[in-house]
Amino acid sequence: MDKFASMRAFTQVVKSGGFAAAGRTMGVSRSTVNKLVINLEDELNVQLLQRSTRQVNPTPTGLVYYERCVNILAEVAAAEVAVSQLQTEPKGILKINAPMSFGTLYLGKAIADFMAQYPELQVQLTLDDRFIDPLAEGYDLTIRIGQPETAPSLVSQAIAPTPRVLCAAHSYLEKYGVPQHPTDLSEHSCLHYGHIVTGNRWLLLGNEQEYQITVNGVLCSNNGEVLKDAAVKGLGIALLPIFIIKQELETEKLVVILTDYQPPEINLCLVYPLNRHLNTKIRLFTQFFQQRFGDEISFS
Repeated sequence: MDKFASMRAFTQVVKSGGFAAAGRTMGVSRSTVNKLVINLEDELNVQLLQRSTRQVNPTPTGLVYYERCVNILAEVAAAEVAVSQLQTEPKGILKINAPMSFGTLYLGKAIADFMAQYPELQVQLTLDDRFIDPLAEGYDLTIRIGQPETAPSLVSQAIAPTPRVLCAAHSYLEKYGVPQHPTDLSEHSCLHYGHIVTGNRWLLLGNEQEYQITVNGVLCSNNGEVLKDAAVKGLGIALLPIFIIKQELETEKLVVILTDYQPPEINLCLVYPLNRHLNTKIRLFTQFFQQRFGDEISFS
């Protein structure tokens, strides 16, 4: 017995309210549909349908089985679509949202390389440092640097850890001194990232302790490059991802301070709506993105 064919016939009978209507929808005879359902009932050793001369209704057992069959058949259909898409080139528009700094420093070249692999694909890239709802704003993928999303309607895939450090310019440290302990930060001018849930509080971990420091935010911005430029000018201490300040660290325009105290780990993440992983465009970009950035901790 073809179990899936029998399940499809049974669910169609319930949806259509009868064998003849189900047969017309499926393009087969009434007797074929009836035989498939009888075979299913015999296999399960239960009565799934209550039959009369006027109508057909599911039994209580049949109703429970119907709900399960609908879910199973939907998963089978999705799997078949996914397999068929493996054999096709991605086409259409892929809408991506990403943070400004990561986008300008690293994503532009990556997107160009991705599109070179798939010339029939169009990419619409929006760079934005605000946190967005990809479902509400119609994005296929969002790239975030932070803690993975936990919304039930979204999938958040951590790609790579994104180390952050406390840093400042020599000119600032020579003028105001080098902090020796996290609590010293409250007495310093700090350059604060504006879109984090902790407000003007910095969390540092070290010596098996947790330190929550209320900082004096002389400059607040939702863009890391703005804070980097201010730090280079000697305006204060910044807490920034290494990938933003890598060149400044190498040229010693900025130096790392309080090396024994680290902020909690954040990650470079891909976020997309649930079940979109079956979409060819998203699946291929996710694979590409993982290969491109998964092993590059500082995105060199």
